[in-house]
Amino acid sequence: MSELTLTVMRLGFLAVLWLFVIVTVQVIRSDLFGTRVTQRAARRNEAQRPPQPRQAPQPAARGGGRRRGAPTKLVVSEGSLTGTTVALQGQTITLGRAHDSTIVLDDDYASSRHARIYPDRDGQWIVEDLGSTNGTYLDRTRLTTPTPIPPGAPIRIGKTVIELRK
Repeated sequence: MSELTLTVMRLGFLAVLWLFVIVTVQVIRSDLFGTRVTQRAARRNEAQRPPQPRQAPQPAARGGGRRRGAPTKLVVSEGSLTGTTVALQGQTITLGRAHDSTIVLDDDYASSRHARIYPDRDGQWIVEDLGSTNGTYLDRTRLTTPTPIPPGAPIRIGKTVIELRK
């Protein structure tokens, strides 16, 4: 075997060894400090939405308005996203590890498309498990069908707890 071939093989082995060390350090760093969670969907929706003029709130008596005492926000009360708040504006809210979810969960027990929360025709909010592996729990009960959410009832997905609040 020529000296050049042997030197190229040594350098290749050294490059593979350094690549292994770098990947190992990155894995250890992500285990210690966690992965960075970005809320891309919220930023993207804000960027696409044109600014709207402010309007006076319409009274609920005319119909189509919000019910008095209805929840207005979704709050993460436990987990890595504690304190995160999403305004309830009549749109479907998706929960999971996928980057296009409304709330991106950095949780080993969450599926990529774990659950969704959406309003029904009566203005009540419904939570639905989307076939997740570890399940979605509403006030300690595992969901098997779409279920109405009472305000303040905890929705648990892995280590994350979410509540509807006024």
